[in-house]
Amino acid sequence: MAFNDLDLTQRLDLAREGTAYFAQRLAALSDRELDAPCLLEGWTRRHLVAHVGYNAAALCRILDWAATGIETPMYASMEQRGREIDEGATLSAGTLRNLFTHTAARLDEKWRHLPDTAWSAEVRTAQGRLVPAAETAWMRSREVWIHAVDLGGGGGFEDFPDVVLDSLLDDIVGMWRRKGEGAGLALEVGGQRLVVVQDDAPPTAVVAGPLASVVRWASGRGAVGLTAGADRLPPRWL
Repeated sequence: MAFNDLDLTQRLDLAREGTAYFAQRLAALSDRELDAPCLLEGWTRRHLVAHVGYNAAALCRILDWAATGIETPMYASMEQRGREIDEGATLSAGTLRNLFTHTAARLDEKWRHLPDTAWSAEVRTAQGRLVPAAETAWMRSREVWIHAVDLGGGGGFEDFPDVVLDSLLDDIVGMWRRKGEGAGLALEVGGQRLVVVQDDAPPTAVVAGPLASVVRWASGRGAVGLTAGADRLPPRWL
């Protein structure tokens, strides 16, 4: 079952579970450890925490759009988004932690009070896609679960619920297909499921392993626990 096949309450609960998981990994890091690099090239852990915090604030803006009908973009521009993250990374450790906590609480409050009719209202993502407001549950889930690993503080894809892993794989492979990437590549998941990335290109290379390991590799987070294809680099996802 995919994430969006679940009812809305279950989807929101998974987003909240991911937020709690990120909060747990963040709490395990000392203030000094926030200065160290995270797993995303060019960013410290400070940048990553600022990004996750401001992502929640951005989702609040498009939920306001859904509720009022007044267009409110996630970000004024991608340049503004980048500046916001860079400036957020300069905040004190305590302020940065509070940013994450408070924006996550604001987002949860928006979800709890959004009118029933607004969940189907179309809003625009930062990438320009028009999606129903209900899609914010997946957008947030993806952010908090993956970035909890990117903190580099002990988080792992094996901790994710299977429905999140399955949906991440669908998301990643879907993006590769739209971009025409991954010709000749197949993913073998758990020795049971074979995913051919491009249907018009017979597989010439296979990346295999448990679901969590395949998703980790596909998302660009390294080849850990793979049984085949660990020497290959994945196509770019985002």
